[in-house]
Amino acid sequence: MGRIRFALALHNHQPVGNFDGVIEAAYHDSYRPFLDVIENYPEIPFCLHTSGCLMEWLADRKPEYIDRLRRLVERGQVEILGGGFYEPILPMIPPRDRRGQIRGYSEYLSDLLGANIRGMWVPERVWEQSLVPDITQSGIEYSILDDFHFRKAGLSPEKLHGYYTTEDQGEVLRLFPGSEPMRYLIPFREVHEFLGYLGHVHHHHPDAIVVFADDGEKFGTWPDTKSHVYERGWIYRFLDALRDNRHWIETCTLSQTIDAVPPVGSIYLPDASYREMTEWALPPERLVEYERHWHDLDHHEQGVSIKEFFKGGNWRNFKTKYPETREMYGRMMEISSRIESLIREDRPAFGDYRVQQAQQELYRGQCNCSYWHGAFGGLYLPHLRGAIFGHLIKADNLLDQYERGDEARYAQVEVRDFDFDARPEVKLSSDKLACYFAPHRGGHLEEFDVRTVAINLGSSLARRPEAYHHKIRNAQQHHNESEAKSIHDRVVFKQEGLDQHLNYDLYPRKTLVDRFLPLGTTLEQCENLSAQELGDFIHGKYDYRTREDGGKAVVELTRQGHIEGHPLRISKSASITAEDETVQIHYELSDLSIDRPLLFAIEWNIAALATGADDRYFVNTEGERLARLGDTLDISSVEWIGLVDEWIGIEVGLGASQPTGMWIYPVRTVSQSEAGFELVHQSICLVTHWEIPAGTASWSVDLSLTADCARHRSRLQMPENQVELSSIHHG
Repeated sequence: MGRIRFALALHNHQPVGNFDGVIEAAYHDSYRPFLDVIENYPEIPFCLHTSGCLMEWLADRKPEYIDRLRRLVERGQVEILGGGFYEPILPMIPPRDRRGQIRGYSEYLSDLLGANIRGMWVPERVWEQSLVPDITQSGIEYSILDDFHFRKAGLSPEKLHGYYTTEDQGEVLRLFPGSEPMRYLIPFREVHEFLGYLGHVHHHHPDAIVVFADDGEKFGTWPDTKSHVYERGWIYRFLDALRDNRHWIETCTLSQTIDAVPPVGSIYLPDASYREMTEWALPPERLVEYERHWHDLDHHEQGVSIKEFFKGGNWRNFKTKYPETREMYGRMMEISSRIESLIREDRPAFGDYRVQQAQQELYRGQCNCSYWHGAFGGLYLPHLRGAIFGHLIKADNLLDQYERGDEARYAQVEVRDFDFDARPEVKLSSDKLACYFAPHRGGHLEEFDVRTVAINLGSSLARRPEAYHHKIRNAQQHHNESEAKSIHDRVVFKQEGLDQHLNYDLYPRKTLVDRFLPLGTTLEQCENLSAQELGDFIHGKYDYRTREDGGKAVVELTRQGHIEGHPLRISKSASITAEDETVQIHYELSDLSIDRPLLFAIEWNIAALATGADDRYFVNTEGERLARLGDTLDISSVEWIGLVDEWIGIEVGLGASQPTGMWIYPVRTVSQSEAGFELVHQSICLVTHWEIPAGTASWSVDLSLTADCARHRSRLQMPENQVELSSIHHG
């Protein structure tokens, strides 16, 4: 009987924008310890994929790790896998960017490690058959997907012990099925169970190829795995077992396999990802139903067979499940299209360092983690969303510098379907700001980019139902967490009383949200969403007009709506200039025909500013500190308030031409992450409100929203134009 081939392929990844301390901890808990151990087993080769965002961090912060990795490559123990440079979901980005990311990362790895890149990691194993030509034309011979993909193509488990060829447009790629049983055995079960499974496969399929392909963070970073893998010696028992059983287990790399063994056949795969991802992509109510049926099959005599035909959702529908993902995707596509058009019309542009760097910033802004949500925080983590927007804004700045020059000052209007919902949005932009308005969604200000510091103050997230919220409501469950478990099996609560925060927004968390509330409405009612909405303006469609006038870009939004059946007209205009970092806003209410007072409110949601620290605070016109950002405030009469974030170097000011009451409270979501269920700050909600007397025929107010970056410029002690360039290169 021949030897069974076993391939070990690890995937190490940290998202673009992750906290430095988190990456440092993963290095000490996973990446370095694994090398410390595997170096002592030179007879055990393995494949390693490290995403480009993490590899850049390692090259900058841990050059000794890179040196060790290079030596392992030289002695033939490790095969380096390539892929998209910054771990993009490949079907999410245009083909030109797929090829650019894959080729660019192969070149980087070759220069850094002397590696010959033949295979690649598919991020989150999100697969569509049309990817094949882009992958092969980028110099890649093979990749790894889950056996789940192959089963969805109709293959039985017995057919999953080799690799297959696949094809599209005449381009041929080799695909390995990664073993799902192995994902749950390694490293969570004892080594004899791993050997037992491998022995079972070997008995029935003597020439089988079994591939373990999963996160390297499972070896130390995932909860409880550091003590389990290293301190309690699982990794040593595992590697000893591979070494001691070489008479029937041949540990090999994937390139060694394709060089020695022919494919078992050809296959065309459906759109898929790993099983859990396809479940998370479902709408929450359907996911609850899916999970109920899935678990019911555990008690059915044919349950295992029936599960093979279960199908979840499509990754692309994260863009419909979460409108915030669609907005981020639209911004990414805007930058990608701008670069493509620039290079197509001006071929020498690609040789300019600003355009090259803009493309690299675009690639960073395509990192997948912020665009979806499952067992990992992803979209729910504001620092990850902020990083994506930050890189995209930096790319925009660089392209402006190339096309307009460093001294250019301008203000312009653009009307386009930026988020691909078949309805136009309005963009007001200058060299300092970019403001995106949605006339068909309440006339909201949906994105508010401050280009000097490369942040989007509109990058909030609405509170919405999630399928896992029922676990929080049943928080009395008791679980034994003394042993290492897969992330998918853990139930951990990072704060008490999370069930008290399961409030769901009825509208997007945006700015310039027009509301009419009952007299006597309180801050508490506004915060817990118990205040009755009397008007039809929040979701209503606004007519719009735009103009550019003397260095000013303007949008005028108007809606003829109703309050409890009574007609009322709202006109609001917003303008920016090339001279400052302020959005000037004018509101006018007309056709008032109600014989009682009205409570008119405008909601502003300001994201991207951290909370809970002494250097992030509210100030009044005298510069006096009122409270820390994230605190709740009820102010009866005010004409201006400032939100200061000293770390970023920004003061966001909100001013009104007539005194306004102001309710201020934090918007926090309840979400799950690999560490457990947690409360996450998303934005600061400010609700300006006025009581309009009965019998008033019309009413108006002028408002200003300013992003003052003087602190940022002062800290860098540079002229304004140089500061903007510096924030691009080093921000």
